Amino acid sequence: MNNQEIVRTIDLRKDYPLPRGSLCVFDQISFALHQGELVAIMGSSGVGKTTLLNLLGLLDRPTKGRVLIEGQDVSSLSERERAWLRNKKIGFIFQFYHLLPEFTTLENVMFPLLIQGEKMAEARQRAQRLLEEVGLADKLEQRPAQLSGGEQQRVAIARALVTDPRLLLADEPTGNLDWTSGRKILNLIQTLHREKGLSSIIVTHDEKVARFCEKIYLLEKGQLKPIKLKMSYDIDDKEGEVG
Repeated sequence: MNNQEIVRTIDLRKDYPLPRGSLCVFDQISFALHQGELVAIMGSSGVGKTTLLNLLGLLDRPTKGRVLIEGQDVSSLSERERAWLRNKKIGFIFQFYHLLPEFTTLENVMFPLLIQGEKMAEARQRAQRLLEEVGLADKLEQRPAQLSGGEQQRVAIARALVTDPRLLLADEPTGNLDWTSGRKILNLIQTLHREKGLSSIIVTHDEKVARFCEKIYLLEKGQLKPIKLKMSYDIDDKEGEVG
């Protein structure tokens, strides 16, 4: 791991308009993610974890403050430039997968490459290789409805990584799964994070999920602060089959 900053926020604030006035979700959040780090951001439901992740992933703009991606201030970028940066450097994993139901597993993973202008044959080859890495070599022609929840999340992980991003953002990646399936997904994320040299942030409300990460932050009362979790009887839940 080196000390290169992949993401930095400076005095980040996000407000949402209300019929009267506005709601401040958080204010003056300054945070840095360095190359190779696997970080959890914890917080209760509705505290603004997904909002923060959307700002880091350039899916939304802050009310105040700045977001830097590999030292580049993205504040002044156009929507087209932000979309290009997202597609090139950031991979997203969501709780509800967001797979295209009419597409096969292989087509879902190929899609980001085709958006980039990749040739069909090359996109197919790269997508197939990623699906083999996540253990779905025998599911290439299945559609999402034919897959289990854990399998759908594996497809989503392959799709997130097929463009070789530097930054991986995961929003409650096990929130729609039972713990047995969720633990396998977290082990898979850990393995791919390490093997591909990713810098990763997992947003979660669950301490068991956060324990898979090297650093843990708590988003509470509009502020983000580093914390350490106490050891507990379920710490061994980290152990399990990788992949």
